[in-house]
Amino acid sequence: MPLSVQKMIRRVTLRQMQVFQAVYSERGYGRAADLLGLTQPAVSSQMRHLEEALGLKLFEIVGRKIYTTPAGEMVAESVEIIFEQLRRLQNDIHGLDGKVSGDLRLTAVNTAQYVLPYLLKSFRDEYPEVNITLDVVNRARAIERLNDNQDDLVVMGIVPTERPLTSIPFLDNELVPVVAATHQLSSVKKVSLAEFLEQPVLMREPGSGSRLAFEQHCHQQRQTVFPAMEIGANDALKHAVMAGLGVAVLPRLSIQPELVVGQLKRLDIEGFPLRRSWCLVYPSAKIPTPATRCFIEHVQNNLKQIAERFSGNPVLGASEQEWGA
Repeated sequence: MPLSVQKMIRRVTLRQMQVFQAVYSERGYGRAADLLGLTQPAVSSQMRHLEEALGLKLFEIVGRKIYTTPAGEMVAESVEIIFEQLRRLQNDIHGLDGKVSGDLRLTAVNTAQYVLPYLLKSFRDEYPEVNITLDVVNRARAIERLNDNQDDLVVMGIVPTERPLTSIPFLDNELVPVVAATHQLSSVKKVSLAEFLEQPVLMREPGSGSRLAFEQHCHQQRQTVFPAMEIGANDALKHAVMAGLGVAVLPRLSIQPELVVGQLKRLDIEGFPLRRSWCLVYPSAKIPTPATRCFIEHVQNNLKQIAERFSGNPVLGASEQEWGA
């Protein structure tokens, strides 16, 4: 081993790398301190020791903003590789005695938040030593995280086609047209798409998967949809519909309780529900960790139970009750 590398090993610690990664990701010493449960002087001290060990400045502070130097960007890339290898080592060591442990990092689009907790409950029952983190974001952010390879799996509906991705469908995502119970269309037996679009249409923000699916359907039917209002969350969107602000196309699972009690009315429009599949997605070149492989296998082995659990049938069978209903 070269002498310079031996010297670096003696002077650079994993703790320093962890603190550096926090400062890099949080873009600030104070926020990094909050993330790690340290004081800001402790973070500053770790960064000073790391910069002295490397003989390079990693961050520059201009005004009140912190900027990463070119050397800092190189260190950030290397630190990510080192920690990823440590995570794999931990998983492999546990795998030697038949245990599955380590981290499972998931990101899910907003609409999947109604499904994923039930999958995670049954998975945790089977693999309690796996440490799970879950971020719920909009589709644009999910694609960004997918492109940056930040997660083990991304759960989404409409999968991008711009790059090689492995996509594993596991459940239909039904998008249905709804109005408030007091809306004039609620008592109409059959409604045309054109009649629906004549109403004030409430929609998610641009880039949302449900919005994209609805716009694609309208385009196929040679219809144009103009949003009367854009709302950035499904829960806020359904409440806007119930308040009488307009009509919307929403994931069925996000409004199932309101449909059951009659606060929302599902319209009978030809071509609906729009059916897309929720998928487990990761870059094709990525090698799944043991925990990731076990989660994928768990989902694939329980496709029938998952479908039954979210079928919309108010009467739950025994298999559904086992799935945390």
